[in-house]
Amino acid sequence: MTLDATAPATVRGDVTSWRFARRVSLALMLVLVAGWFVLLRPTVVGGPASYLIVSGTSMLPTIASGDLVLAVEQRSYAVGDVVVYRVPAGQPAAGSMIIHRIVGGDTRSGYIVRGDNRQGQDPWRPTNRDVVGRMRVDVPAVGRLVVLLRQPFGIALLAALTTFLVALGTSNVRTPK
Repeated sequence: MTLDATAPATVRGDVTSWRFARRVSLALMLVLVAGWFVLLRPTVVGGPASYLIVSGTSMLPTIASGDLVLAVEQRSYAVGDVVVYRVPAGQPAAGSMIIHRIVGGDTRSGYIVRGDNRQGQDPWRPTNRDVVGRMRVDVPAVGRLVVLLRQPFGIALLAALTTFLVALGTSNVRTPK
């Protein structure tokens, strides 16, 4: 849209306000993306964060199956921390990721971990090298949505929704006569 000097002041003001709001929202989005990249970038691209979908009931009522958990790497961990760790190499289920609470132990001898919904401790003694990170955020049930979107039906549903929204957004476009 081009404006000339004869355009009403309200139109010029509206366009200027719209452009300013657009620039501010773009700057805000860039700051958010940069912050995420620095603080919450996944470990697969060299970052400190791991995103996991919980499966099982061992951490009820704290964490439920289908929750999405954000775990962030730390220098040290303490009793009471909910941590994500890989089962140590050479052990049954080696490499599997477990999310449980530290109930004892230390860095040298390994941590004693247990699920909140369990009586006994885990058979493994993860060390700092095995711990992926401490739980920072638990988003209930979002993991189920992620799992759905990985399925063909979920992908088709997302494509249909996107098409609908694009069609809805362009329905008010007027063509010149």
